[in-house]
Amino acid sequence: MSRAYLGYALRRLLQAAVVVLLAYVFTFVVISVLPGDPVTNTLRNPQNGFTEEEIQRIVAYYGLDQPIHVQLWASLSNFLQGDLGVSLRSNLPVSRLIAEVVPSTLILASSALAVALILAFTIAYGSQYLPKRFGRGVLRAFPSLFLSVPNFVIGLVLIHVFAFQLGLFRVIDAGSFWATFFAAIALGIPVSAQLAEVLIANLDHESRQEYADLARSRGLGQIRLFTRHLVKPSSLPVVTVIALTVGELLGGALITETIFGRTGIGSLVQRSVTTQDLPVLQAVVSLAAVVFVVVNLLADLIYPLLDPRVRVVGTPAQAQAGVS
Repeated sequence: MSRAYLGYALRRLLQAAVVVLLAYVFTFVVISVLPGDPVTNTLRNPQNGFTEEEIQRIVAYYGLDQPIHVQLWASLSNFLQGDLGVSLRSNLPVSRLIAEVVPSTLILASSALAVALILAFTIAYGSQYLPKRFGRGVLRAFPSLFLSVPNFVIGLVLIHVFAFQLGLFRVIDAGSFWATFFAAIALGIPVSAQLAEVLIANLDHESRQEYADLARSRGLGQIRLFTRHLVKPSSLPVVTVIALTVGELLGGALITETIFGRTGIGSLVQRSVTTQDLPVLQAVVSLAAVVFVVVNLLADLIYPLLDPRVRVVGTPAQAQAGVS
């Protein structure tokens, strides 16, 4: 591993840390200026049953009686130490509430990504080797169609057909295999459109290169040409696209979980918004920013290692990747 790459990796790591900190500060400021006072609206609500002593302890814990910059510093310090605070609604640690729902969201998001990759590679392969009428006509129209249909519409259609009409799963059993499978399809179809567009464009480019013509002249079959020579250089940009679609997967998961009745981050966010549980909202938004930044950082670090044509240029002021 070269010194240039190590310098590039270190700079990207520092940039990612700065982005996470700025995202946390921005989220804190936005939530702090929203209408409504969490003390008045939540703590002093008689239905929540907080005593005056408990209210004073919570106020002191969050520093709600302090200036905004003092609250920000205390909140950021706790966040960096892994302390996400206590829910104003349930009086439980926020980390515990998130830990209870994260597995369901991770299963849905990872399954949706797998569905998106399978669909994208299938469409891209068919666009190259099926007859022109289908490959360059019908299949190439699929990504635009997938992007034009919201995932909640796809989810409602899947529920109507496969739950109500065919009875493959029950809506009340959202954690079953088939319910998770169709929820992943509803979430993965729009994501697959972006991946398919990138793959098709890069396959078109790579298939016109001299090495592809040479492989064909030597009698290499379509499948071997695709798997041995075209897939790797064409799929490298997919790494970047996957990193960029993490936000879409997380955002889409919130809607998909609601439609399919799944208990995940989406339901936690919905309850927190309704009850103005600001510590939970702050933690969820901040952790989502961390996930997005980390995934994009990994994509930036992996890309130069996967593609030998990419070189990392290390200078005292700049690190960049370029095709040599």
